Amino acid sequence: MKRIILLLAIIIAGASQTVRGQNVAVKTNLLSDMVLSPNLGIEVGLAPKWTLDVTGQFNAWKLSNDRRWKHWAIQPEARYWLCDRFSAHFLGAHVHGGQYNIGGIDGKLKFLGTDTQKLKDARYQGWFVGAGIAYGYAWILDRHWNLEAEIGFGYSYTRYDKYRCSGGGKKMEANKPHHSVGPTKAAINLVYLF
Repeated sequence: MKRIILLLAIIIAGASQTVRGQNVAVKTNLLSDMVLSPNLGIEVGLAPKWTLDVTGQFNAWKLSNDRRWKHWAIQPEARYWLCDRFSAHFLGAHVHGGQYNIGGIDGKLKFLGTDTQKLKDARYQGWFVGAGIAYGYAWILDRHWNLEAEIGFGYSYTRYDKYRCSGGGKKMEANKPHHSVGPTKAAINLVYLF
């Protein structure tokens, strides 16, 4: 009952606040949308040059021929805008985490210790966490719409179980760690400002 009362108090407090121009934005990453990873982000102004962006994505697709591309992820980011918030250049610091189940995909990328060719004959299931820094730029399209590009670089740590894609999906490895340094964010966001 205490949780319900607390939730109602938060909703009432939020509804009673006035939303001023360029204080809140919702967004979607068009790059993630292109690879069928539905996502949604919200960004809130904290100070004249500071915002907090929280983006999440969820993908529950099971592809044909027993291929998998399932995951959920969340990535909060503090942003410092070099001009006014929601316009021009910004710098960000983010953390991220989530879970995944991916395999049976003929990857062709080897980069900084990560080899996606291993996804062809095996399925990996696990979790990840990490952090990074980012740079981005926002173009004002009109009063309520922006287009934003961002790239991030950082560190990710994962633990996973490895399964065969064929032969009944037998577990081959359990609780294996993997460290990676490289891109942690790539976005072309379509943004709607309230």
